[in-house]
Amino acid sequence: MTFFKSALAKGALIAAVAGGALALATAASADVACNKWGECWHVHDRIVYPNEAGVVWHPDAWGDAHKGAHWHWRADNFGHGYYRNGVWIAF
Repeated sequence: MTFFKSALAKGALIAAVAGGALALATAASADVACNKWGECWHVHDRIVYPNEAGVVWHPDAWGDAHKGAHWHWRADNFGHGYYRNGVWIAF
């Protein structure tokens, strides 16, 4: 009986660690959103933006290759909104 409880406890611990690692890996992923004014920032979710924002999506690796250029990089903001002329417009 003790062996069974010990094996069950180890299995639960392994499952919890694996689940935590998966959640951390998922949370670390991000996309790049850029608006029609050339402002870009990292986002976790591809939410629906108003048409007037002109937001387009890029994979995270795109941002590394396009830092500088003619893009204006803004602070990462994981809320619901977008940048316009350097100001966060929440919705």
